[in-house]
Amino acid sequence: MISLSKVSKHYGSFQVLTDCSTEIKKGEVIVICGPSGSGKSTLIKCVNGLESIQQGEIIVNGISVNDPKTNLSKLRAHVGMVFQNFELFPHMSVLDNLCIAQTKVLGRSQEEAADRGLKLLDRVGLSLHAKKFPGQLSGGQQQRVAIARALAMDPICMLFDEPTSALDPEMVNEVLDVMVGLAQEGMTMMVVTHEMGFARKVANRVIFMDHGHIIEDASKDDFFNKPRSERAQQFLSKILQH
Repeated sequence: MISLSKVSKHYGSFQVLTDCSTEIKKGEVIVICGPSGSGKSTLIKCVNGLESIQQGEIIVNGISVNDPKTNLSKLRAHVGMVFQNFELFPHMSVLDNLCIAQTKVLGRSQEEAADRGLKLLDRVGLSLHAKKFPGQLSGGQQQRVAIARALAMDPICMLFDEPTSALDPEMVNEVLDVMVGLAQEGMTMMVVTHEMGFARKVANRVIFMDHGHIIEDASKDDFFNKPRSERAQQFLSKILQH
């Protein structure tokens, strides 16, 4: 479904990603973790062309992301993306946030889009909030709306960029529960997160990054029980000791 081959990226002389390679099969859930500044968010944004790369190749569902001829808008319509800060339109109702891309990009009628949107709001436990505006919702509710909005486009895979890091601790689980449900239904997912409980529960593999390199790419059991690199061992000892 997703293939990265020797992907490198730099801003001027600063190297953000170096020779990153991995493959994600259909239905796999991959958690990407590592210290701040390790390149995790940049890597996931490269997958749908939000960030360009200087070397290597990224292929999503048979389409080369970095080919200049690729229609990135069309590709992004099928690759769901959930950001750290929700990115909802504040002047639109929750339901309108779910409908706009369906009508503008997929060409659905307003009725079709609203029907799909209401089903997805029900799925994330927010059907009673359809007419509210994002500012009237908690952070956890807004993030669940953002997930529903991405799902409304019938994506072939979902990318999550630290979806819980901007939330109050009490709201984290309501978002993770929706993501766990998606994983259990077989959605292909790449998730940048520090939530190791989520990784242990649903990840097929864990990718550990440091200084723009993929240091480990292992099954979750191998990563948590016997990480190969000293850097991953240090990282895990700090985040798992409490």
